[in-house]
Amino acid sequence: MKTKYHFSVPDPKRVRMIVHTDCKNEADDQFALVHHLLTPKFIVKGIVAGHFDLGGKMYKSGRSATASLEEVNKILDLMDAREYPSYLGSQLPMPDEHTPVDSEGARFIIEEAMRDDPHPLYIACQGAVTDLASALLIEPRIAKRMTAVWIGGGAYPAGGFEFNVQQDIAAANVLMKSEMPIWQIPADVYRQMSVTLSELQLHVEPCGEIGKYLFEQMLEVNDDAADIPFWPNGESWGLGDSPTIGVFLEDPNNPDFFDEIAAPTIDYETMTYNYDHPGRKIRVFKHINPRLILDDMFAKIRINFG
Repeated sequence: MKTKYHFSVPDPKRVRMIVHTDCKNEADDQFALVHHLLTPKFIVKGIVAGHFDLGGKMYKSGRSATASLEEVNKILDLMDAREYPSYLGSQLPMPDEHTPVDSEGARFIIEEAMRDDPHPLYIACQGAVTDLASALLIEPRIAKRMTAVWIGGGAYPAGGFEFNVQQDIAAANVLMKSEMPIWQIPADVYRQMSVTLSELQLHVEPCGEIGKYLFEQMLEVNDDAADIPFWPNGESWGLGDSPTIGVFLEDPNNPDFFDEIAAPTIDYETMTYNYDHPGRKIRVFKHINPRLILDDMFAKIRINFG
């Protein structure tokens, strides 16, 4: 895939990126994947497809990660971007905090983390962190060789129910207890990423096959959720995975956007945060810039596919 920008990002400013996505979970994941691939600051090394739908029909079939991988590959085809490799993650969560679930995706994470490269490595975790936690247990040395940017966890300080944590609480605790740097974007922050369907019709749908698909798949999920109370509201959606791009568009080290706190653990019953055993510090974002993120995504899609 060749981009059409009239600018380039200086090489010292670029970072390696692994995108981890439960891409068939709902309708925002696809937008974030496209945005990652269109962002020249990122040297995207590969995409890992994760599981979702804990306890649901697709999860019980043991193929939710496969569904995510199929969706990733569909996006790559529509973008003419098959030069980016995709990997299958675990179909199941970890059974406990000590037992990794080996997968193609976990092995790829290890391989890339252990590679010598002057560009720092980040992984954008947009779902369960099973594959990253498993990679950590298989090869603990990766903890000091990469940074996790994680969409997940309830609002601070209490925590509580949150979808991505629910998918694998054990894996989330492995990540929290590790030495790997974490940039956490909790639920009250990623929910700031609201967009209306009319905005997407105006800015995304006209932009080639990929724009048409992004818009139409969101309408399909929106219609399928018509009988679910309170979610979504019918005319807008949350692009909750997109802050994994946005925190790099701003100055990621600006302390106005985050707090440094002692890493909590997560209760298995309530998903609340436990501070009884304070560990190392993690970065918890308290603000993002939704307009910057959305306008950048609209511009990149239009420049390249409009």
